Amino acid sequence: MNFLRMSELSLTNKVVLIREDLNVPIKEGKVASDARLQASLPTIKMALEKGAAVIVCSHLGRPTEGSSEAIYSLAPVADYLSDKLSAPVTLNNDYLAQGVAIKAGEVVLLENVRFNEGEKKNNAALAQKYADLCDVFVMDAFGTAHRAQASTEGVTQAMHQAGKTACAGPLLAAELDALSLALETPAQPMLAIVGGSKVSTKLEVLHSLAELCSQIIVGGGIANTFLAAQGHSVGASLYEADLVDTAREIMGKTEILLPEYVVVANKNDIDFADFTGSLQKAVATIKSVDNIGDNDMILDIAPDSAIKLAAAITNAKTILWNGPVGVFEVDAFGQGTQIVAEAVKNSQGFSIAGGGDTLAAIDKYQVADGVSYMSTGGGAFLEFVEGKVLPAVAALQINE
Repeated sequence: MNFLRMSELSLTNKVVLIREDLNVPIKEGKVASDARLQASLPTIKMALEKGAAVIVCSHLGRPTEGSSEAIYSLAPVADYLSDKLSAPVTLNNDYLAQGVAIKAGEVVLLENVRFNEGEKKNNAALAQKYADLCDVFVMDAFGTAHRAQASTEGVTQAMHQAGKTACAGPLLAAELDALSLALETPAQPMLAIVGGSKVSTKLEVLHSLAELCSQIIVGGGIANTFLAAQGHSVGASLYEADLVDTAREIMGKTEILLPEYVVVANKNDIDFADFTGSLQKAVATIKSVDNIGDNDMILDIAPDSAIKLAAAITNAKTILWNGPVGVFEVDAFGQGTQIVAEAVKNSQGFSIAGGGDTLAAIDKYQVADGVSYMSTGGGAFLEFVEGKVLPAVAALQINE
């Protein structure tokens, strides 16, 4: 993938606008989870080390465009960055009208871009105002790269039209490099692990991966639909009857690895208004997929079956993981995901993992040090896997 990289540029005395993904939870005026902020810090520090004046922008939450809602202010993020950079990071609320006065070595954080009318609709005039703030634009927010918005795709186009530089930041570049390695030139055999509640939400992902992978492990409600496609009864389990034929079609393209034994609970023991809470008290029973009762809900892969699947993971040269294989939030229904996670960790192949639940499982089972790359992208990760063009990335490749 060819695009200009910030790491290659001279930035001395340049005003650099960096689009980061600083969309973090805020509680009582403080940052509640700083993973995305930690990920952005190396890019900001690199720009400072290169002698730039650094302007940072991001969205936070889903405010009503055109109105400044205090609960969506980036003020707590400015405080966090000031602490981590050991230097004042000022929050600028008036940048569209007054511009930004800044010198090399300083950092200014722009107030939430979604306060600006036209941000989500990729308004060209707004994008131009962002471009007017800087000499160099750095797109570093992979998590928003699948959205054509004024602070992502629009400003990149405006920079090109003005003859200015637009480039990828280190975080975005690392995401694209890892995904390209896994999807464009994967070492074979390649194996994917795809979990989740519904085939319909991962349908395009499964079709795309079926063309690339020698084997796919499916888990969660997705696996139930494939078990039904094999002719098994899945009892009271979540599955999609209207996609059974689609599951068979995917099974005709690649080898779908399914468990022989699963962990079930009786549906009558489950309060669906408090699903995970009630599962803490439910009885977990291991059953053959040939022996699922009418009231049984399949909620995990049984340990022995998970160990067999782990052997396939061990043999793979490339592993893509998106989604847990059971209700791992409850320990009684988490062993399958734990065994799969540890197999990914211990594999000698290149592994890439993405999606919020997947990263939560990686954190719970402490296997991060064995995963080659963890994507922070969420929706952008899935769209890239589906083979879709990410607008903000495509814009960076213009005129290359």
